[in-house]
Amino acid sequence: MRILGIDPGLITTGYGVVDIKDGGVKILEAGTIEPSVKDPFEKRLFKVHLHITTILQAHHPDVVVLEKLYAHYKHPATVAVLGHVRGVICLSVAQQNIELVEQSVKRIRKALLGNGNATKSQCQEFVKRLLNIKSAGFKLDASDALSLALGQAHMMRYKLI
Repeated sequence: MRILGIDPGLITTGYGVVDIKDGGVKILEAGTIEPSVKDPFEKRLFKVHLHITTILQAHHPDVVVLEKLYAHYKHPATVAVLGHVRGVICLSVAQQNIELVEQSVKRIRKALLGNGNATKSQCQEFVKRLLNIKSAGFKLDASDALSLALGQAHMMRYKLI
């Protein structure tokens, strides 16, 4: 099974593709999409759409896991902006006719680490160890995306979803 995890954001969108075979896991690609903050809003959205579509066409995942929308009451405008980013991601996935699943961060962290309140850095260290990633420059957004893919794989294996 091939799974693409996506951590959406207008400044940085993280993504990670893993292949699950014969009880093992292999990372195929992970990184970030970082549109220029100087570009107009619509061009930034287009860049996310274009990159996600390219990743989908290159790897043909069986399922895409998108982080569920979380909004903090102190930053209500963030919801609207993030909704646009999630919209272009959903469009890319629908255009490729791939299954889309949404998962909350807490549920993914609970599945992977046994603690839904684990920190981003704890989750990143887990992902790095599991996938044997040595890079010091491994970004949190990419590790969050890989966490989504790995957590989905774990929940599917044990029928937790």
